[in-house]
Amino acid sequence: MNAIRSTREAQPHTTPSVTSSPTSRSGDPAEEPTTSRHPAGVAIAAGLTRIAIGWVFLWAFLDKTFGLGYATPADRAWIEGGSPTAGFLSGVQGPFAELFNNMAGQAWADWLFMIGLLGIGVALMLGVFMNLAAASGAVMLVLMWAAVLPLDNNPFMDDHLVYALVLGLLALMGAGRYLGVGSYWEKLPFVKRFPILR
Repeated sequence: MNAIRSTREAQPHTTPSVTSSPTSRSGDPAEEPTTSRHPAGVAIAAGLTRIAIGWVFLWAFLDKTFGLGYATPADRAWIEGGSPTAGFLSGVQGPFAELFNNMAGQAWADWLFMIGLLGIGVALMLGVFMNLAAASGAVMLVLMWAAVLPLDNNPFMDDHLVYALVLGLLALMGAGRYLGVGSYWEKLPFVKRFPILR
């Protein structure tokens, strides 16, 4: 028993991560976690996914601000006096229609929405403030999901909820470290002091 105990005590406790390569108990590579078999691939995929979703948010901000002609025509640009929320929220007809219709075109709603798009987009693209970006992005996406209810082709699931889940996964993975500046960001003294800023 003492020999077993001393052997166990001598083995350092390690936590599997994207960069670790633990061996499965059976020794069969097929049973190893995907992150163990392909750590570089997982890191690159996580980084690219983070950047892609960040661009979705950032592009929405740019298009609505400058009226680039995709979702927002030039004459309805925010800088031309248009409201980023009026068109979408005023057309809500689902169970939360009254709530969203009352918010449509309100200055506070426009500013909150646009600051959210910009902040989330930039944070995700750079790989900083991942926890806050993922949480606020998920909240925004769930609100947008609620605004499009009832869904046309699914009882409850759509891309808004999928994006929200992916944001949570990216934050849990620490995806800001891959193809981003998250590794440097997390070493800053104030970020170490307040982990929520990671």
